[in-house]
Amino acid sequence: MTTSGLTAERVRQDVDVVARAGLDLESFLEEAVASIQRAVPWVSVCIGTHDPSTHMLTSARKYGDLRVRNSHDHEFGLIEYGTVEETSFTELARGQVAAAGVHLVTGGEVERSFRLSTFMRPNFGYGDEARMAFRDGREVWGAMALFRGTDDDPFDQAEVDFLGSLSTALAHGVRAGMLTRLADVVPVAEAPSTGPAVIIVGPDDQITQMTPAAEQRLGELVTGPAHCDPLSPIAALIGAARRYARGEWDRIPRCRLRTVSGMWLVLQAGPLSSFGDRDGDVVITIEEARPPEIVALVVAAFGLTPRERDVTQLVLQGVDTKEIARTLHLSAYTVQDHLKSVFDKADVRSRRELIARIYFDQYVPRMGGELAPSGWFA
Repeated sequence: MTTSGLTAERVRQDVDVVARAGLDLESFLEEAVASIQRAVPWVSVCIGTHDPSTHMLTSARKYGDLRVRNSHDHEFGLIEYGTVEETSFTELARGQVAAAGVHLVTGGEVERSFRLSTFMRPNFGYGDEARMAFRDGREVWGAMALFRGTDDDPFDQAEVDFLGSLSTALAHGVRAGMLTRLADVVPVAEAPSTGPAVIIVGPDDQITQMTPAAEQRLGELVTGPAHCDPLSPIAALIGAARRYARGEWDRIPRCRLRTVSGMWLVLQAGPLSSFGDRDGDVVITIEEARPPEIVALVVAAFGLTPRERDVTQLVLQGVDTKEIARTLHLSAYTVQDHLKSVFDKADVRSRRELIARIYFDQYVPRMGGELAPSGWFA
């Protein structure tokens, strides 16, 4: 094995170790990108976490010289999710290949990449980009873009293949990083003070109006210094809504994300029908996530097998072991084995702790309380 091969193998092992170390998301990503740079040199890196079901952006972070440059984050979100390109995050998430390089995909004609030629190169001076999806089976938990300058060598096939080999480990690290926050104490936040949280975006893709409740919710998206603009998920939804309006997106763009206070929200975007001179507007709604919205997300983050998910679903419905065995055509001993595995993966010791961990204590303290105008607990 060559020196570069030894370095690559050590980096692969390092990433795998930190992915299983139970680090919070910020620490894991910092460690991972630093390790990757030893095997695949980069000038800048951008990482996005995604809703594994919808592949929409939920948060973004920058490393390298992107942290000190004019961000253009809003424009990036519009291009990334509003245009179709073979190396876009959504296409990688849906495809069979975990990683790709723009120079390689275009045969060296990088100007064929709208994103690189009209956005990355003129704004940042980057000459090539390699991308990878954080895939664990059918679920994609995030993606990474690595950049090199115009005077640097482009990413070669060996480097892209190496990045692809890290896909599962990075997905595990992001999943585990998300789970570390479930132990956080979530305050029972008051509902937004006045009505629904709604944002109106004009034809120029800029926010033109929003309700006070939406303004309050957006304020909860403020993030740390490594992050991109906290409104990056909003820009991504706008871009996807434009594609949906053109018939290029097969479902209403939506994502589930967690705020700094620990509250889970659901954001959706869609084009508005035209009346008078109001043509091309987009509406974005923000709501507190109901339990069914996030149970599947968290259970997926535990890394359960299909049968363990079946057992967990019945546990959440209050079904006892004998009834679970009858429903799934298993023995009671097999159900207990599955439950033990679920408890180990969720880091709990009982059904009660499992239910509390899945529901984050976001909902349980308010059960039986007064209903807000939204129909959910105040």
